[in-house]
Amino acid sequence: MMKTIDIKTWKRREHFEFFAEFDEPFFGIVSEVDCSRAYATAKAQDHSFFAWYLHKSLLAVNGIDEFRYRIIDEQVVNYEEIHASATIGRVDGTFAYSFIRFSPDFPTFNQALQEETVQVQNSTGLRLDAEAVRQDVIHYSSLPWKKFTGLTHARDFKTADSVPKITFGKAYSVGDKKLMAVSINAHHGLVDGLQVAQFLELFQNLLDEG
Repeated sequence: MMKTIDIKTWKRREHFEFFAEFDEPFFGIVSEVDCSRAYATAKAQDHSFFAWYLHKSLLAVNGIDEFRYRIIDEQVVNYEEIHASATIGRVDGTFAYSFIRFSPDFPTFNQALQEETVQVQNSTGLRLDAEAVRQDVIHYSSLPWKKFTGLTHARDFKTADSVPKITFGKAYSVGDKKLMAVSINAHHGLVDGLQVAQFLELFQNLLDEG
């Protein structure tokens, strides 16, 4: 479900029209979160840490209107729910795209993720099917091998795109804390730095819940 934004009366009208004309309307911010409690909770409950923080991230995304905005046929729409389109690695070193339906309930979400992971492992190629190219998603990826301080994305400027991209780095220890880099790239006609900061704050609060 989605609703169309009336651009003429939208408070972001000038911002949207300005950045929509850019060859590269996306901007990116790299930050980090303290995932100490979330990591400990996931391990104590025998959950995948990736599944745990991915779910927390989606909860945060769905709590912020601007992260649910998309440009469809030159119209701005606000989706009721945003799901995950995450890259999932295979044992042979390749990866594929996936679609994991959002649920506020972690066990339900985790079950969908595990089923999709099995599908990826039993497939070849990128799996660029209809689900993988949906607009009501966040494009997620992770680099669990290294921490990072900067990140860019491959982009096809011939193809219109307004889906935010969130990438997670390696969880690493600093003293008694466990930190993790987070990169957020978003269309500047829909999202500003304020909303990225709000996402990071909400994500951090959810991680702090354990």
